[in-house]
Amino acid sequence: MIMNSFTTSGNLVNVHTQKIYPAEITVKEGEIISIKELASNSKLKTQNYILPGFIDSHVHIESSMLVPSEFARLAVVHGTVATVSDPHEIANVCGMDGVEFMIENGKTVPFKFNFGAPSCVPATVFETAGAELNSGDVEKLLQRDDIKYLSEMMNFPGVLNDDPEVMKKIAAAHRLKKPVDGHAPGLRGEQAKAYISAGITTDHECFTKEEALDKLQNGMKIIIREGSAAKNFEALIMLLHDYPNQMMFCSDDKHPDSLADGHINQLCARAVAKGIDVFKVLRAACVNPVLHYNLNVGLLKEGDPADFIIVNDLKNFEPRRTYINGEMVADSGKSLIKTKPSATINNFSCSKKITEDFAIIPKSQSISAIEALDGQLITNKLNFSFSSIDRNGTPDIEKDILKIVVVNRYKDAPVATAFIKNFNLKKGAIASSVAHDSHNIVGVGADDESICKAVNMIIAHKGGISCVQDDIEMMVPLPVAGLMSNEDGYKIAEQYSAIDKAAKNLGCTLSSPFMTLSFMALLVIPHLKLSDLGLFDGDSFSFV
Repeated sequence: MIMNSFTTSGNLVNVHTQKIYPAEITVKEGEIISIKELASNSKLKTQNYILPGFIDSHVHIESSMLVPSEFARLAVVHGTVATVSDPHEIANVCGMDGVEFMIENGKTVPFKFNFGAPSCVPATVFETAGAELNSGDVEKLLQRDDIKYLSEMMNFPGVLNDDPEVMKKIAAAHRLKKPVDGHAPGLRGEQAKAYISAGITTDHECFTKEEALDKLQNGMKIIIREGSAAKNFEALIMLLHDYPNQMMFCSDDKHPDSLADGHINQLCARAVAKGIDVFKVLRAACVNPVLHYNLNVGLLKEGDPADFIIVNDLKNFEPRRTYINGEMVADSGKSLIKTKPSATINNFSCSKKITEDFAIIPKSQSISAIEALDGQLITNKLNFSFSSIDRNGTPDIEKDILKIVVVNRYKDAPVATAFIKNFNLKKGAIASSVAHDSHNIVGVGADDESICKAVNMIIAHKGGISCVQDDIEMMVPLPVAGLMSNEDGYKIAEQYSAIDKAAKNLGCTLSSPFMTLSFMALLVIPHLKLSDLGLFDGDSFSFV
């Protein structure tokens, strides 16, 4: 990495003293060696603002469908200099080798990835994953300097019930003085207190103000999530007024087209537009993550790494330039990070399917169905009478009762099938090998033939997302673990936009069809989901 030496000036936004003043910053060998306050009447060459770089406080890089080096290439354009990244998506597919792949690929570019040790691989015992990380594996990861924290503890029932393996992982993190991330959607009251008292310090799953306030008042830090599927900004943002030291921003899961458009900078602009003090906003976007996770990211102080951005104003937060360790990595909306060749890693072994594999024969008078909710990871549980479904289990397009399937990608096994509402496909099908958290193949369609075709396209490419309608077939291959492409990120963003449009042309009314689809197999989010082993109730933590 080239360590540049230079001097720049502008209106310094000092988040620590909560002042803005003209200043001259001198950088040498990647470090800020001096910050000189200028006279208030100094004539600056430009009226730009200099502020710390933005940090995504919880993100699964894999959900961008880009390898870390390409994620960085897109993110720096928006002023992001670092992420706090949970690699549990690839860990569920490839285990320790997957975590190592993410770390090593991230090191090839000037960007500050901060990976955690995945705490839940597999996420539950009610699905088939490609790997398992036990407490011994997790402790080995936590002992590494480049592993900053224990990633989101999704098994909150295990925490509440003192599961031995779960508690060993938490204890290892505490012993090594690394924070433990939480994941407890909807947990309130005494259960929330018990979860927090186990030493779990953050939660990014709050979807109501009341839930977030409950956890804040019990000492937890709340990360406001605004991703491609889950959008909690509007529900939570006003809490930043009163809890500026306990809140951060994150995307959690962000698809490539969305990342190409913007990142944490967009949340800053929206927060300021709502009247929240700019220093409180920047504390959440820049400072709190560094302090909480003990990150080696500069905060515009002498002796810090030269990680900062220059923006036009403190309203839109559009970066003119982004610097990481003194190296300019983005200039005037263009990334200066080059696409680099990347190896692939995968775990994919199942045979093509036939149409008959997707048949459903209802076995009772009452049939449970998933109701997907736009902009949320939670789902509702619906019940239909036998008479409202065709005796052969055929989707009822007029009533928007479609078929959802999950196909085991790691071995040949029977296909899990169920019904789902709110995708609104009028014809065709969509499918994906991005299916949190075990990443089997998930598909939704209007007829079995289309579903079979969409799934078989995924199998043929050993990973990707697909959309089919009659003779039209679209595919975005994801050869890295069936989760990511190793090609140019902007190219993948364009391909994703095209296939997203194709899915909506089938009638889908969801704002992000493929992102929503990818969460329909995530069993740790209530209320009803489908794994490769069957329909699962996230409240009782048991199969329907």
